[in-house]
Amino acid sequence: MLSTSDRNAKIWSVLRVSSGNFLEMYDFMVFGYYASAIGAAFFPAGNPFSSLMFSLMTFGAGFLMRPFGAIMLGAYTDKHGRRAGLLLTLSLMSVGIFSIACMPGYATIGLLAPLFVLLGRLLQGFSAGMELGGVSVYLSEIATPGHKGFYVSWQSGSQQVAVMFAALVGVLLNAILPAQKMTVWGWRVPLLLGCAIIPLLFQLRRSLQETTEFVAHKHHPSTSEILRSLLANWRTVVIGTMLVTMTTVSFYMITAYTPTFGSSVLKLANRDSLIVTLCVGASNLCWLPVMGALSDRTGRRPLLLVFTVVTLLTAYPAMLWLVHAPSFGRLLTLELWLSCLFGSYNGAMVVFLTEIMPTNVRTSGFSLAYSLATAIFGGFTPAISTYLIHLTGNRAIPGLWLSFAAGCGFLAALLAEPQATAVQAA
Repeated sequence: MLSTSDRNAKIWSVLRVSSGNFLEMYDFMVFGYYASAIGAAFFPAGNPFSSLMFSLMTFGAGFLMRPFGAIMLGAYTDKHGRRAGLLLTLSLMSVGIFSIACMPGYATIGLLAPLFVLLGRLLQGFSAGMELGGVSVYLSEIATPGHKGFYVSWQSGSQQVAVMFAALVGVLLNAILPAQKMTVWGWRVPLLLGCAIIPLLFQLRRSLQETTEFVAHKHHPSTSEILRSLLANWRTVVIGTMLVTMTTVSFYMITAYTPTFGSSVLKLANRDSLIVTLCVGASNLCWLPVMGALSDRTGRRPLLLVFTVVTLLTAYPAMLWLVHAPSFGRLLTLELWLSCLFGSYNGAMVVFLTEIMPTNVRTSGFSLAYSLATAIFGGFTPAISTYLIHLTGNRAIPGLWLSFAAGCGFLAALLAEPQATAVQAA
């Protein structure tokens, strides 16, 4: 049993390591929530659909850099330590959020505006490539025996706090500012708030201690050794990518895409969509630690299989029910249901992913799998959903996209080998 002081130290470590994860997700959520306004500011086009698509594609472009960040920053972290890697990613994230929050619009500096916004998004994506893996591995390595699922679930838990905070700021701004001012400059306020808390986050992370598991390893591999090990364990990385596909598609569908879907597709009030997103964040925050703790008792695989099957069976029918008679109540009900599925699956998946990765490349392997899934599938979920609706005229088709992601998760859960120590590095 831990003493009270040791337990408080563990809790404080979880809060400190998750702080940068909060900033990374907060920034991504704000961009997704205000995609229409950002499109009007930086990507003016002949019609609202084109402007929105340019904005959503820029949102997705940041995810393309995640695999590169996962390899390069993950290798740095596996060699130099978890603490050093987490401080580096926070530094890069800070530059990215400043570049978008303070960038003049297209009307002021022309083509330089969308170019610099794109560069800012690419830098954010590069840093985020390792952030999730670094936080998850750190939490798994400081967890007390038998509670690893509960500890690691707070990586995703900190993201839900960011979702809620961003949505709450949006609700307040929409209540204070008229729609025209929100489109012109109001969307910058949440980004500037993110900039304001950066010094506090740096202070929190600087006080982190290196994990005893990392210090205990006598040999820390070089970048070339890590790359060879990743190639040797390519099957594990591919399975990990499939596992994460379910998580990342469902997460971005019920958070970043909800305000755009609610206002642009269902024609509901912006405020209603943001309130739904706020409730989704709160729901996710409840489900994640509960199901992470449950996975410590029942095992990871049973939860992964059950909730991918339930998603396969219900995602599209539930979406059809919503679009048949769109309303605030129906949107909230659907999103809370999808939140239950996401939180229950992800509570077990994140810790499972740390367990199937070889110890010596745990951060880079985890980060690469997570980043590939986000870059290929999840990050482009808002853009893919918008395009599929435009192409088919079927407003429920995002449910089929989610079903595809659930199928990937189900297959990966069957194939994954949970014994990380059995996987040998090259």
